[in-house]
Amino acid sequence: MPPTKARRPITSRDDFLASVDQALHHGNAPLALALADLDEFAVVNERHGYEAGDRVLSTWERVLDSNLPADADVIRLGGDEYAVVLPGLSVENALILLDEIRAHFAANDIPVVGTVTACVGVAANPPHGTSAEDLWRGAGQALMRAKRDGRDRLAIYVEEKMVMKSNYYSRADLDRLSKLSAATSRTEASLLREALDGLIDKYRDQL
Repeated sequence: MPPTKARRPITSRDDFLASVDQALHHGNAPLALALADLDEFAVVNERHGYEAGDRVLSTWERVLDSNLPADADVIRLGGDEYAVVLPGLSVENALILLDEIRAHFAANDIPVVGTVTACVGVAANPPHGTSAEDLWRGAGQALMRAKRDGRDRLAIYVEEKMVMKSNYYSRADLDRLSKLSAATSRTEASLLREALDGLIDKYRDQL
């Protein structure tokens, strides 16, 4: 295997999202974003020590670097958490590629440690969103679902439909939301989540 490439440093989540937005070209460029972490990595450190944990991380990074396209970007977010940016890749091709990588990593034991598995969550433009924030949220939700459903899994983001009853929202408000969705090329659900995030931030000191 080739040596592990140096991970690109990130000074903040905002910096990372800004770089993804740049690669998206205002939502016009296809791009898949995956978030991944290793299953029970804390147990590896506890049982085998931090040197073994570092060996696991190095092996995972080598597997990624050896199997991803040359223009892919692998970023260690911290601990055993990684982001993989795949410019130009459709969601279908991203799923196939990342699932092959996940399966290969699990099938090859690591000296001293043994079998280690990973979970991966994937979102892409299209169809899941046109902004880095949309894809980050979608990939994160997919990763959480993969962890809930069991270890050693890959999951794709599935948008949960927000049920909007007419006694909660006026027809005029729903029409305006639909027009805003069309004008911004964003889903109605993502716009509503943004509004909810703003509301929570506004009243955070009361929570």
